[in-house]
Amino acid sequence: MSYIKKISVFLLVISTFLVSCHSGSITKSNSDTPISGTIFISVDESFRPVIEQEIKMYEASYPDAHIMASYKSEADCFKDFFRDSSNRLIIVGRGLNRKEEKYMIDSMGYNPGCNAVASDAVTVIVNANSNDTLFSLRSLQQLLSGKSYINHKTVVFDGLNATSTVRYIKDSILKGAAYDTTVVKAVKNSADVIQYVGSHENAIGLVGISWIGNPEDSAQIKLLKTVKIGYVKCDICENEPFVKPMQESMITRRYPLVRNVYYINKENYEGLGTGFTSFLKFERGQLIFKRSYLGPVMDFEVRNVQINRTLPKK
Repeated sequence: MSYIKKISVFLLVISTFLVSCHSGSITKSNSDTPISGTIFISVDESFRPVIEQEIKMYEASYPDAHIMASYKSEADCFKDFFRDSSNRLIIVGRGLNRKEEKYMIDSMGYNPGCNAVASDAVTVIVNANSNDTLFSLRSLQQLLSGKSYINHKTVVFDGLNATSTVRYIKDSILKGAAYDTTVVKAVKNSADVIQYVGSHENAIGLVGISWIGNPEDSAQIKLLKTVKIGYVKCDICENEPFVKPMQESMITRRYPLVRNVYYINKENYEGLGTGFTSFLKFERGQLIFKRSYLGPVMDFEVRNVQINRTLPKK
């Protein structure tokens, strides 16, 4: 192992220890370490493209680590977390609520590690031939509730229930009101949402930005030949009334449909789950979020520095 690799492993172990300091005693595991072993995790399907890249890089860096990810709805991820003893980590669109925290403390004796690692946008997509590309929270609310002046439109979700996108729409757009089931259509997953909108001119889809927002991904570039990303009205802007879900507009919240990506880790020892969540939180994992055009939580601000080209005289 090279000197640089040894340093990298040492820093990962140290950072893992720091983020795994939950209440309760830290126990040992004979089956895995922060850089080796096998772990089963559940991931919100909305974040699949970027989490696949995170896992790929982690396993390439640590060949003895094997992260077995299952991609499913947010509700199913939480079911796995609470009911499946083999599942130690989920990646979802919200943290634990107070009732869930109390349950974990009462049943396991400690509160699981939970933190936001990136910001994601719920993206409005339309057919490539559509002229309706400008939306506001009010127009989306009217459309979803069946009160819109835009006729003959179908709104496509990745399932009518239990997904993070549907939960976000109910909470943040409809403000708890019900959507009109004659307007809304459910499909299996985010890929099917994009496919449906691409083949139906009067359809409007709602998907996570990691499925459609990376201009360096050849597969996503191909998808953008069939669909367009819509603009949403910015209520806090003065000179730019409608914005797209870009990194800057997501981080500054000028794009209004922003949610966080959370990890919730059941481990209370230094295992592969804490190793991977440390990777997501710190520089290498954050750079992958940044490269995938999500909003990283780490500040990558570029600062001007002055470099001395000659050594100072003693």
